[in-house]
Amino acid sequence: MEVFYIKQELPINGQIKQSTVQVISENGERLGEMNTDEAIDLAASKGLDLVLVSPNANVPVCKIMNYGKYKFEQAKREKEARKNQKAVEVKEVRVTPNIGSHDFEFKCKNARGFLESGNKVKFTVRFRGRELNNVKAGETVLNKFAEELAEISVVEKPPRLEGKTMFLILAKK
Repeated sequence: MEVFYIKQELPINGQIKQSTVQVISENGERLGEMNTDEAIDLAASKGLDLVLVSPNANVPVCKIMNYGKYKFEQAKREKEARKNQKAVEVKEVRVTPNIGSHDFEFKCKNARGFLESGNKVKFTVRFRGRELNNVKAGETVLNKFAEELAEISVVEKPPRLEGKTMFLILAKK
């Protein structure tokens, strides 16, 4: 069983404070300017609600509609939109500045899989001990990853050093 929460945003029926309003029927045809009480009576005679859709116009515009059904469909559309959204994850690949060629190829293959499945990839180079004296080696490794994956990815954040780690973020093209 699904539950839809209806939050009321538009003033309806007795909540409309204006004395005269422009009225649009449920079919979309203009009925002209009317006294608010007459418009509410007209909507009630049809078993529908009078909804204030444009309060800031010169003459406020109201529409005759089934407000409950309108809100239900709106909630349903919002739920559908949330369901179709995909959260992008950031997958991290950690390497060292002196990575071997086979390890490099293996990490590239994994990163390619992550990128093709729609995730972002963060390559991290950790510097330990004296490796911090040769930061250029880490930057070279990161740039090599960016070149290798250039046909399917774009560099979102270029190599940057923070403390003892340097990282690069790639996103799918």
